[in-house]
Amino acid sequence: MLHIEEHANLEPFNTFGVKATARARVECDDERELAAFIAGHALPPGETLVLGGGSNVLFTGDYPGVIIHPAMKGIEVIDQDETTTLVHAGAGERWDDVARATVERGLWGLENLSGIPGNAGATPVQNIGAYGVEVGERVARVEAIERGSGERVVVQGAACRFDYRDSIFKREWRDRLVITRVTYRLSRVPLPRLEYAGTRQAVERLGEPSPARVREAILQLRAGKLPDVERLPNAGSFFKNPEVERRVADRLAAAFPGMPAYPAGDGRVKLSGGWLIEQSGWKGRALGNAAVDERQALVLVNRGGATGEAIARLANEVKKAVFTRFGVWLEPEVCII
Repeated sequence: MLHIEEHANLEPFNTFGVKATARARVECDDERELAAFIAGHALPPGETLVLGGGSNVLFTGDYPGVIIHPAMKGIEVIDQDETTTLVHAGAGERWDDVARATVERGLWGLENLSGIPGNAGATPVQNIGAYGVEVGERVARVEAIERGSGERVVVQGAACRFDYRDSIFKREWRDRLVITRVTYRLSRVPLPRLEYAGTRQAVERLGEPSPARVREAILQLRAGKLPDVERLPNAGSFFKNPEVERRVADRLAAAFPGMPAYPAGDGRVKLSGGWLIEQSGWKGRALGNAAVDERQALVLVNRGGATGEAIARLANEVKKAVFTRFGVWLEPEVCII
């Protein structure tokens, strides 16, 4: 079914809970109907935005164009062999419901990504990641509708060009496709990923590693570190952990002993954005009702009534403070509209 809402209220559709409207919002749970709608309407790229769970977006004002909301449902096994299983999920499924469903089937691959807010359709766009795992490692293919023609296309996982919190859907094809379904290739044999700091200990406190125990441990770790989006509106990590050249990291390590740093490949080093923000004096600070979270400095929160513009202003102040102290420029992970 296709539903069109004129002068749409976007407050329920962004996890920051900021007030904003769009000229129209088109919600559809059927690929054929959505493809027909797109084919029959001229939707300029700059005036059309695909919005799922709204967990990675900040509206700094009203959106003058059309919001497309893919609401396809369904989580099903479509193929398997002795070692792997393909799980097919509709773009409108809550991501954590997908992760939970695969864990309940005893499958390995998505358990470390438990608890991340948002919908399944956004996972390949952002290449969501947590606790040492990125979803791009598990995406087998992506089904989508071409925005200009309404043609249905399939993108194989290898063509998605996944990178750290990045993909071809976020770059070259940013305004080209509406993702409708994603297929994940998961493991039927044990494949625990426990290298991330504190993960192994949290799992082993529960017993021998299993998908269910890893999921439970991850949910406990997230609850201890991150604000509940239902109680304190936020979009998760607002900034990416920055990557710098080895020589820059060495210089910073000499000037700031104890600075967390991790190899990122190709002669680059990943720094802890939260540590940089905290050392710059912004952890827990606020500008009005927009604030840096008290526990995780990468997270910006809406303490109640903050506008998107105010949150963006806070983000700019944080970026300037980190650059002034460390010479490192933070990039937003959240899409600012």
